[in-house]
Amino acid sequence: MITKQDRYQFRKARSRRKLVLSNPGGKPRLSVYRSLKYLYAQVIDDATGKTLVSASTLTKENSEKGCVKNVDAAKALGEAIAKKAIEAGVKEVCFDRGGRVYHGRIKALADGARSAGLKF
Repeated sequence: MITKQDRYQFRKARSRRKLVLSNPGGKPRLSVYRSLKYLYAQVIDDATGKTLVSASTLTKENSEKGCVKNVDAAKALGEAIAKKAIEAGVKEVCFDRGGRVYHGRIKALADGARSAGLKF
């Protein structure tokens, strides 16, 4: 019997496979993980296997505002990760949604990163 986790792992592998095939230039990857409560984003250089920049909604300023798991927090996280990435010299990335549907908080994070100047 195929479980919900198995289906998620299949979707994740399929989206990662498409990213690798469509990215021959080796651009860094903006990987997003969504838990039930928080969002985590990191820019990863797959050539060296290192994380260049990371951010999450699990920060003190987000928790003080009371926005850690809504769409507004996701948009703010997208803007924050884009600013950090641009400061680190990364201007263009591939978006890795990690098997999640491009909707809601995932879409808000991507829109926030685009509005802050990061190119997908």
